[in-house]
Amino acid sequence: VQLQASGGGLVQAGGSLRLSCAASGRTFSNSAVGWFRQAPGKEREFVAAINWSGDSTLYADSVSGRFTISRDNAKMTVYLQMISLKPGDTAVYYCASSNIPLVAAATLTVGMDYWGKGTQVTVSS
Repeated sequence: VQLQASGGGLVQAGGSLRLSCAASGRTFSNSAVGWFRQAPGKEREFVAAINWSGDSTLYADSVSGRFTISRDNAKMTVYLQMISLKPGDTAVYYCASSNIPLVAAATLTVGMDYWGKGTQVTVSS
């Protein structure tokens, strides 16, 4: 599976962005997918995850209620809709997939099998 994240950019606090994670590879529709982010000087952290079918999701407390993860297996794409963005959301955002289809499998960086290149999200105050 190859993954490519896109959709990042510069936005003012309170604004919105939608990130996309486009995948290639036969096993994508059987994979759980997670979004992670890494701010300068900090460790990569979990943001959101979705199971293989899209009917189960998990969120980090810091983004719950503001971010929504979804997927379209026909388009082999996972999305991260972000609203009410804060300066603290500034980071490079990565998508990753796990060969295990369950949502819990996509919440830990060590559990991910494939990573895409990140996309920068910058939120100005």
